Amino acid sequence: MPDPQSVLTHRVQAALGAALGTEYSDADPVIRPSQFADFQANAALALAKKLGRNPREVATDIVAALDVADICQEVEISGPGFVNLTLSDDWIAAETTRLLDDPGLGVLPQEAQRIPIDYSAPNVAKEMHVGHLRTTVVGDALARTLEFLGHHVIRQNHVGDWGTPFGMLIEHLLDVGADSAQAHQLESDPNAFYQAARAKFDADEDFAGRARERVVAMQGGDPDTLHYWRTLVDLSTTYFNKVYRKLDVTLTNEDLAGESTYNDRLAGVCAELENSGIAEISDGALCVFLEGHTGREGRPVPLIIRKSDGGYGYATTDLATLKYRIEQLAADRILYVVGAAQSLHLRMVFDTARAAGWLPPDDSVEPIHVQIGNVLGSDGKILRTRSGEPIRLMTLLDEAIERAGKVVAETRPELDEDTRAEIARDVGIGAVKYADLAVSHDSEYVFDFDRMLALNGNTGPYLQYAVARIRSIFRKGGFTPPSQAGTDAIAAPVALGAASERALALALLEFGPTVAEVGSTLQPHRLCSYLFGLAQAFTTFYEECPVLRAEDAAQRDSRLALTALTERVLVQGLALLGVRAPAQM
Repeated sequence: MPDPQSVLTHRVQAALGAALGTEYSDADPVIRPSQFADFQANAALALAKKLGRNPREVATDIVAALDVADICQEVEISGPGFVNLTLSDDWIAAETTRLLDDPGLGVLPQEAQRIPIDYSAPNVAKEMHVGHLRTTVVGDALARTLEFLGHHVIRQNHVGDWGTPFGMLIEHLLDVGADSAQAHQLESDPNAFYQAARAKFDADEDFAGRARERVVAMQGGDPDTLHYWRTLVDLSTTYFNKVYRKLDVTLTNEDLAGESTYNDRLAGVCAELENSGIAEISDGALCVFLEGHTGREGRPVPLIIRKSDGGYGYATTDLATLKYRIEQLAADRILYVVGAAQSLHLRMVFDTARAAGWLPPDDSVEPIHVQIGNVLGSDGKILRTRSGEPIRLMTLLDEAIERAGKVVAETRPELDEDTRAEIARDVGIGAVKYADLAVSHDSEYVFDFDRMLALNGNTGPYLQYAVARIRSIFRKGGFTPPSQAGTDAIAAPVALGAASERALALALLEFGPTVAEVGSTLQPHRLCSYLFGLAQAFTTFYEECPVLRAEDAAQRDSRLALTALTERVLVQGLALLGVRAPAQM
């Protein structure tokens, strides 16, 4: 279902071709929202310069050729050549009524792409901390949104499950026993297990020697060693899944694609790059020197793909991973939802892949770094405990639920304990996720529970409360809430009278374009801004337009239809962000 801006774009483009020549029929009409009308076409200003004519004269010719009588109630030229376009109430009402029968709520399926998304990526035998929050939450929101747009999303949880630390971890596992309480710490408190192994490695030379030998055995494919390694991975995966369930993200064991996945490909990657002349030996290491990547004094910065001792590093694994995703997963876009600090590293990996010919020169396969900014404390520094350690993600989530629970207990004491606990969980987790998603993913933000849990402002609880309030309207009127009843819950046509009805209808028509924009820009905060604006538009509508006590049945049903659509869009929009909408608050 086309949105207003798309419809106007096509109509103005047709007018450009008719008024200025067919060569201009594909020109950008520059349709933008306007404070003087619903939209504004600004093409005349840019085209006048190319035509060597007065912009207002060009705008006059465009308007003369413009066929929008069925869409607009007013077309006006203003200023130096702006074309103001005011949509007709009847057209807005008809298009909004059509949304009632649309399961996609105006979101048009896009031409399907295969899109692997690399996100979360915790380390085996280590805690997930606050640094994992944003990559997990942003990555999951993008996965949900792109799937809703019709793309084939391949979740890739690139866990750290290989490397030299596993020598000491396996030896410690053998010392304590795979079925011991210490081993099962990996399922709830992995840092304790890791730190115990590290302490033994640092203090006991015999243990350290065994650990080093174990690394060699692991890299050599020793079956017993790989069995113990798999035990460590399985115990850690149990812990990861506990965090993912609490955070309500869609990652499963099927999405695990750790560093170990690419071990057998590393030697071949190095050989291919060396044989093609892209990589060369420098100080005993195999390196790629890329044009444009220089450090101090203009010296080239190497991408080391094989260390002087013959070992491989992150760059080798990342190159093998990218090659696999291009060739085996047949990717069209590859998203890396990774910290901003990895920007240079990933650029060098991508440029190496281009030089090797793995990435086609026509850019038909596009690797994209979705840069993730830091989470800060109130002091403006990276959020840590008082002792300077990263804050455990599970601890953070538990505190969010606990704080939300106290608010629910105070405001809804009449609810039973299980219901209050469910609301607290949805509100607490939703508040944390929404606060993260509501800011641009590449910027930093200050973690503040009080602001996150506020019932006013651009917060998760504000939007959840908006949904709960709408559902209470339907319950009061004896109706089933629309998101539970399906698209045929309210079938009355929309009729617009009050300005706030019109504003709400226009906001509802913008859901499809907003979701499409998130899919193309990979910026979930745009959906957050839209949902906040929609909730505000509904608040104004509700204050000015009685729904259940409307003047007559037709007006009541029209307003119920607008209310139903608002609830469905808010619920669907929050779902794309991975935020639940409680039935009551």
